[in-house]
Formats: sequence, structure tokens, C-alpha cells
Amino acid sequence: MHVTVDQPKCVASGQCVMLAPEVFDQDDDGVVELLTATPGAEHHEDVRESAAVCPAAAIHLADQ
Repeated sequence: MHVTVDQPKCVASGQCVMLAPEVFDQDDDGVVELLTATPGAEHHEDVRESAAVCPAAAIHLADQ
């Protein structure tokens, strides 16, 4: 899995950070920061859920 985020689209809801804190963080303004673009398999389910619940659809996933 390869993860990208569209930071300008982020609405700082924090859903991704709550679901996958090993992969996502937030800056001082609440905008998503990607900690790793290639999370381990143990995080794939949480990352998929993060992308699904993101209100701005700012998280994009691609298979490797």
C-alpha cells in the first residue's frame, strides 16, 4: 500500500490520526501530516478506514 494526502483539501477533522496514529499526525493547524507513505501490513485496515471516513477525501491509497 502507498498512501498520499492532499493537504490543501484537509479539513483538520483528526479522524485519520485517531484511527491510524502510526501513519498520520496533525500539524499545529490540525492539517494532516503523513508519517509514512508505505505503512506495514498491520496498519492497512486502519489506513483504509481512515481514507473511508475522511470528510474531505484527502487520503489516497494505491496498491503496490
